[in-house]
Amino acid sequence: MSTEIRANTVLPARREQITLHTADGLQLIGELALPESRPPRATLICLHPLPTHGGMMDSHIYRKAAFRLPALADLAVLRFNTRGTASEAGRSEGSFDGGNAERFDVAAALEFAEFHDLPNVWLVGWSFGTDLTLVHGLDPLVEGAVLISPPLRWSTEEHLRAWAESGKPVHALIPEFDDYLRPDEARKRFAAIPQAEVTGFPDTKHLWVGKAEDALDAIVRTVAPDVPTPLPRTWDGPSETRQVTIVNS
Repeated sequence: MSTEIRANTVLPARREQITLHTADGLQLIGELALPESRPPRATLICLHPLPTHGGMMDSHIYRKAAFRLPALADLAVLRFNTRGTASEAGRSEGSFDGGNAERFDVAAALEFAEFHDLPNVWLVGWSFGTDLTLVHGLDPLVEGAVLISPPLRWSTEEHLRAWAESGKPVHALIPEFDDYLRPDEARKRFAAIPQAEVTGFPDTKHLWVGKAEDALDAIVRTVAPDVPTPLPRTWDGPSETRQVTIVNS
């Protein structure tokens, strides 16, 4: 019997709590979700929205990615709390540094992925996480970047040029009614990266409330184009329902 995939539906995966170790001596709380019985096609490293405004590893798109994508798209999903950020899984050590010392957090996630031989690594940033991606994420291990609601707040022209010169794919998912950067302006700003693809999402706002499925479909189309989209909205097989407690950072 088919089960409708709802916000709190958890599909089968191998999930483990992980600790990332930064070069400046902090321990960061995280989780790795892997396909239950197959090797992953690709790996998502999720960089969350601004923790001073409620962003964390449980921010709803990332929570749903971890709950669904290992089963629906054979993807590995690595999500974690940047320094000083709390979620139901716990609080990472350190304190928020406005995107500066967070470079060590991004590096720690990449080092974890490399040490554990996770394949085809993509950075998926959302809001503040897109600036972390553009500023600190241009690493040889990274295949490319998916940017959800990028404000381009800390990312400079120099950072955009560096991504342009790398040739790595950049996919920007821009809400029609975003608070910071809307599709027409985004196309102008991302023209600095010739290979960047900018996709507008009608009737969508910065936080993607009610639109998570659109974001997940776009991510999968980018990192695993062999997987048919839209992804299934029902599931035949075992599943769980989990109520996540949202913790304020």
